[in-house]
Amino acid sequence: MKNDPTTHTIDPSFLDGLVQLSFTIHSILGQVGAEHDLSIIQIRLLGILRDREPSMMQLAQYLNLDKSSITGLIDRAERRGLVQRTISPVDRRGFHVSVTPAGKQLIQVASQEIKNQIHAITASLTQTERSQLTALANKILNH
Repeated sequence: MKNDPTTHTIDPSFLDGLVQLSFTIHSILGQVGAEHDLSIIQIRLLGILRDREPSMMQLAQYLNLDKSSITGLIDRAERRGLVQRTISPVDRRGFHVSVTPAGKQLIQVASQEIKNQIHAITASLTQTERSQLTALANKILNH
């Protein structure tokens, strides 16, 4: 098979580089989250909510969580005043989730901190290299 991943040899340094980059990004998210008493999954939640108001089911799909896990996640964020649930206009049994003003403020602060740290680790890249990395990352993610 042409695209069978089991028939391809992956250069160990390539694999190691991707894994190490993943660990570095994960560490940045964890550090920023810890500074604001947020887990990485809560950071991901706020990242999703910064520009949309998905249903609970859509959130569960975006975050790859089951119904009880997404309910608990939203309950905790709601208690902190970061998000709110509203009854779905389409399905009165469902809810949509949106970010509150306090959540928006936290998103702005945490996003800036994440951007600063990402900038620090990529400062040695030229603009051309940044563009190449962006294109390659998008190609991988859209595969």
